[in-house]
Amino acid sequence: MKISKKVAGVEYAIRDIVLAARKVEQKGMKVDYLNIGDPVQFGFQPPDNVKEAMINAIRKGENFYSSSEGLPELRAEIAKKENVKGLSISSDDILITNGVSEGLDMVISSIVEEGDEVLLPGPYYPPYASYVRLHGGIPVEFGVDLDNSTPDIDDIKSKISPKTVAICLISPNNPTGVVFNESSLKKLVEIANQHNLYIICDEIYDQIIFDQKFVGIGKVAGDSPVIVLNGFSKVHLMSGWRIGYIAFNQSSQLDALRENLPKLARVRIATNLPVQYAALESLRGPQGYISEFVSELKKRRDLVVKRLNTMPGLSCPNPKGAFYAFPKIEDNRFGNDKEFVQKLLETKGVLTVHGSGFGEQYGKGHFRLVYLPSLEILDSAMNKIEEFVSQ
Repeated sequence: MKISKKVAGVEYAIRDIVLAARKVEQKGMKVDYLNIGDPVQFGFQPPDNVKEAMINAIRKGENFYSSSEGLPELRAEIAKKENVKGLSISSDDILITNGVSEGLDMVISSIVEEGDEVLLPGPYYPPYASYVRLHGGIPVEFGVDLDNSTPDIDDIKSKISPKTVAICLISPNNPTGVVFNESSLKKLVEIANQHNLYIICDEIYDQIIFDQKFVGIGKVAGDSPVIVLNGFSKVHLMSGWRIGYIAFNQSSQLDALRENLPKLARVRIATNLPVQYAALESLRGPQGYISEFVSELKKRRDLVVKRLNTMPGLSCPNPKGAFYAFPKIEDNRFGNDKEFVQKLLETKGVLTVHGSGFGEQYGKGHFRLVYLPSLEILDSAMNKIEEFVSQ
């Protein structure tokens, strides 16, 4: 039977690689899963007041469809948060989604038609390219200096064509941990304005920052057509509950999108209502758990980066945010990055993700791992990787 060419082109390397890990486990080898960026799977849990907020909502009968745009109180609280980061918006500019992934799908499907091009930071989070392809578009990677956390402005300018409709940013970045500074964000906004492009900025890791203060794109957005994607999976440790949001900047250029994108929200009915009450509590309640979470992550990052940079044939930039390391494979005796990841899994039982799964042009020759597990597990995994590259 026929299937769509669009869906055949969808890939998600982070989870696709799990199939290979299952085969290794069937042979009796224990696998260290360093592939998925889900803090909850590694022992980090939302605080009790947030859990109780969802439980209480269920007990109180808040189990019906919410409005398609989302719970009004939550939208208002999110607007406050985004305004602190630099935007100047109201609750009417917020749309609640079932995770950032749904928000991204809604935005891409609303602006991309057959043959349109979307600029993505290389390397990028795989769903960005998949959703662009799914809706008939063409993902185009632009270069990023991983050591200095700066976009290659000349490369971006050279890749803008009459078919380009948007520039996507992910800061802090998955898979690299790159965090764009204010100067870089300002340059990107200026380029987008010069070429009449949407700016889609994913800030899902906005409070997971280690060595510098985070600057949201809202600080330099002005009245530009900026669309912010964010959610509660990472910072607020609510990954399995699937809740995110779209924030539209106050820009007349977004009027048509602001009018039409909510049609997609109405078609899919609503976002899980009890979880919206949990998200509301996560914004209103005590925030101390976030700094504790980030402090633990910094210890893990420091261990992993230090260990990787002492290993023969590997080098690893220091991630400025999120919880991923993206080492470069400088020794070609292991083959390409896919072969490296596969051999590491089969011989040492350490599951990582091949860099080319995050974009062939700038991701190849790297691999990604998460440093969410305990220090003990990470140290053991680093030992295995060191044995692998030293053999």
